[in-house]
Amino acid sequence: MKASTFFIGLAAGAVTSAVTVLYSTPKAGSELRDSVKNASLELKDKLKDVKGQVADLKDSVTDLSKEAKELVPETVEEMKVSVADWKRSTEHNKKRLEKEISAIQTALDDLEKSISTR
Repeated sequence: MKASTFFIGLAAGAVTSAVTVLYSTPKAGSELRDSVKNASLELKDKLKDVKGQVADLKDSVTDLSKEAKELVPETVEEMKVSVADWKRSTEHNKKRLEKEISAIQTALDDLEKSISTR
C-alpha cells in the first residue's frame, strides 16, 4: 500500500470522526460553527504536519538509499581485500599443517606396518 493512500485514508477518517462528534454534540448554532471552524483549522495544521513528516521520511529514505549505493560496494571491496589478506597470512600455516598431517599419516602407516608384522 502506498503511503499517500494510507494518509489520505487517515485524513478522511479523521475528518469523518471530527464531523460526527461535532454534529452529535448538543450545541448552539454559533458554538457549532466555531467548533467546526476550529476543528477544520486543527485538521489543516495536522495535515500540514503529516505532509511535512511524509516529506521528511521521503528525504530520509532517499538519503539512505544513496548512502547504501555508495557504502555497500565500498564495504564489499574492503571485505574482499580483508579475505585476500587473511588467505595470504594463513598460507604459511596451511603449508606447515599439511606437512605435519602428512608426517602424522606416514607415522601412522609405519606404526600399522610394524604392528601387523608382529
